[in-house]
Amino acid sequence: MSQAAHDYAAHRPGQPEGDRAPGDEQRDRDDVAEGLRSYVIGLALAVLLTGVSFFVASTSLVWQPSIPIAIFTLALAQMGVHLVFFLHITTGPDNVNNVMALAFGVLIVLLLIGGSLWIMGHLNHNMLPMDRVMQMQR
Repeated sequence: MSQAAHDYAAHRPGQPEGDRAPGDEQRDRDDVAEGLRSYVIGLALAVLLTGVSFFVASTSLVWQPSIPIAIFTLALAQMGVHLVFFLHITTGPDNVNNVMALAFGVLIVLLLIGGSLWIMGHLNHNMLPMDRVMQMQR
C-alpha cells in the first residue's frame, strides 16, 4: 500500500479523527499477539470444560443424582467462555449492539421452540386416540 493510500485510509476527508469502522483500525504485532493469546486461552478453557463434562458423565466419583446439575453448570460455563473469548461480548460501552443482537437471537430461538412445543401439544390434544383411528380405517 502506498503512503498516500495509507494516509487516506488512516483519515478520510470529512470524517472525524476518532470515527472509524470496526475493520479500519491499524493493528500492530502486540495487538495481534494479544488477540491470538485470547483465542488460545478460550480454546483451552473450552476443551477443559468439555473434557470435565465427559469425565463427570462417565465416572462414578460424582454423586449420581447431581450429574445433570453438574453438566448443566459446566454447559453454562462453556457458554460464558464462548461469549467472552470468541464472540467478545463484554460489559464495555461499545458492546451494546452485540448484546442486543445476542438478546434478539435468543428471543427468536425461544419463540421458535416455545411455539413449536405449543403447536405440538395442541395437535396431540386434538387428535383422536390411535385405537379409534384404527377402527375408522376398517
